[in-house]
Order: sequence, then C-alpha cells, then structure tokens
Amino acid sequence: MNSVIWAQFAKDKRNPLVILLFIAGSILMTLLFAGGVYSPTTVYVFSEEENATEIEEKWEELLNVDDSFQFVIVESEQARDDVQSGKVDVAVKLMEQDYRLVIASELPTIPYVQQHVDKVFQREAQISAIASSSNDDQVREEIESYLANAPFQLETQGLETEEIPQFNMSTQLLFAFTFFVSMFILGLRVNNVTSDKVSGVWDRMILSPLSKTSMYCGYIIYSFLIALFQVTVVLLVFKYMMNYEVGDNLWLIILIATFFIFSMISIAMLITGFVKSPEQFYAIYPSVIPLLPLISGAYMPPETITHPVLVFVADLFPFSHAMDAVMSVAFYGAGFQDVIMQLVIMLLIGVIAMGVGINLIERRS
Repeated sequence: MNSVIWAQFAKDKRNPLVILLFIAGSILMTLLFAGGVYSPTTVYVFSEEENATEIEEKWEELLNVDDSFQFVIVESEQARDDVQSGKVDVAVKLMEQDYRLVIASELPTIPYVQQHVDKVFQREAQISAIASSSNDDQVREEIESYLANAPFQLETQGLETEEIPQFNMSTQLLFAFTFFVSMFILGLRVNNVTSDKVSGVWDRMILSPLSKTSMYCGYIIYSFLIALFQVTVVLLVFKYMMNYEVGDNLWLIILIATFFIFSMISIAMLITGFVKSPEQFYAIYPSVIPLLPLISGAYMPPETITHPVLVFVADLFPFSHAMDAVMSVAFYGAGFQDVIMQLVIMLLIGVIAMGVGINLIERRS
C-alpha cells in the first residue's frame, strides 16, 4: 500500500503545477464571486454649500453608525468621477437639512444606502424640530439619552440559540468552491486506477507481492490526502489571512470535509467502474460534478431550491449534506452531535458507492 501511495506522490512531485493551480483556483474563485476580503461598503459624501466643511463633518459623524457602510468625505469632483468610473456605487451630496444621491446606474446597494441615509436625516430633522421649539439647551441630549435607554426594549434571539446567526453569502461560497475544486482533484487521482490499467502498470502490480486490497487502499488514501490537503490549505488561508468568518470550530469543519472527501472518492470510484478508459472518465466526471453544487443550492441563499425532485436528487450525493453541516457549524455554532446525522449519511453513501464501484471494476477486469 505504501509503495502505491509513494508512486502516486512521485507523479505529483514531478509535476506539482496541477495541484497548485487547483488550490489557487479555489481561492481565486471565492475572491472573484464572493467579493474578496469583507469590508463595509464605502460611500462618498461631499457638500457644495458655503459652509461645506461644517456640514460634511456633522453628517459624517451621524451617518457612520452602521458597520455595513463607511461614509468618507471627499471633494465633489472626485466623488462624481469615481461614481461615473464605477470605483464606488453611490455618493451623497449633503445640504444643511437635505441630501441628494449621485449614482451612475441602479445597483443593488443603492436602496440600502438610501434607506440608511433617509433614516438618519429623518431622525435628525425630528430632533432639530423639537429642540428649536424648546428653550432648553439640554433637550437634544435628553432626547438622545432617552432613545439610547428607551422604556421599551426589543430583544431578539435565534430559534436554537440566544445569539442571532449572521448569514454570510461569502462564507457559503467559500465552502462551495472549496468542495467543488476538491472534487476535481480527487477525481483526477482516482482516475489513475483506469490509467494504470490501460498502461499495464496495474497488471505488473498484481504480479508483485501487493494484494488488491493494498492496491485499492493506496489509490484511495492518496486521493483522500491530496484533496484534504487542498481543503485545509484553503480554509486556513481564508480564516487567518483573508479574515473570513468560518466559525470557531475549524477542526469540525475539517472533519466534515474528511467525510465528504471519502464519499466523493467513492462516487469517483463508482464512475470508474463504468468506464473503460481515462478519456471516458474525463468526459463523464467533469460533466456530472458541476451539477452537484447547482442542484444542492450551494451558489444561492438557503431554501432557494425547494422543488422536491431536485431536493431528492441532491440528497443522493454528499455535496448537499456537507454544505448543510458546514453551514450549521459556521453560522449556528453547531457541535459534533448536531452534524452527526449528515456525517453518517455521507459515510453510508461512501460505503455503498465504494463497494459497487470496486465490484464493477473487478467484474470488468
């Protein structure tokens, strides 16, 4: 078994570019489609009034109360040029008691910015109206203190825990693309079984003291290790270098990944049992694998895929179960006991697919 593992490792050692490109590809896809390192939306503010500096400083402090937005004072020419060139989505032209939005096109972020700015202006208008109608100079401070400690307080909590889970689409896409790339890595390594059969290496190994169990275990273990290496590297990079929120139980996410990788190796082994050459595997496997994240809804918000047929088909493969498990850990703080059902299902899929796949390979031999 060890000789088979080292033989597969020697192939990748001579040409490590493929593995490195896959790892880089999973990172680049996440950065491209998930928006890179998380940062609040930058919104430019400027004023063209006579007392522009005073107006800008006043409203900048009032507007920067939401972590989702960062309002930055710039010159009016820079704000208009950057909006027109697409560097920022929207800018806010400030006046004493009013504002105007400067936009180049209708983008999804604009309604959220407008809602936030409108709320701040309405609140300030109400406070100013009350303060102007009163002769007490402390009215504004009393109102702000009252709002901060209102007699009626709303408390919110999640269904399963007191803390409300914060869903992050970027984190979901991180897991989706990481698992997606790992399926290609392990698939290419499992296809070495067919390649060695066609080239005659398999027959020479049969004549050696190696048993068939050791031969299969060598291919499976190496495919498992190389895919797990890719997943672990990507998760560590995004957690500690890109500051992505992947939860506190990183070890549990990696454990889920191990079950997912094993079950997907079994699926690849099952496909190997139906093909006669590496070229046929390359034609079938890359055509089937990209469909799994789509029918599992990995690229969309939760509960988007509700059609019973698609849900049933997705449950036949380990991708949907792995995504459910890692999302529960990352967003809801789930523990091992909470995801054990998904782990058992992935293990069951892997055992069945592995048994059928090896049986088909042996019958074809």
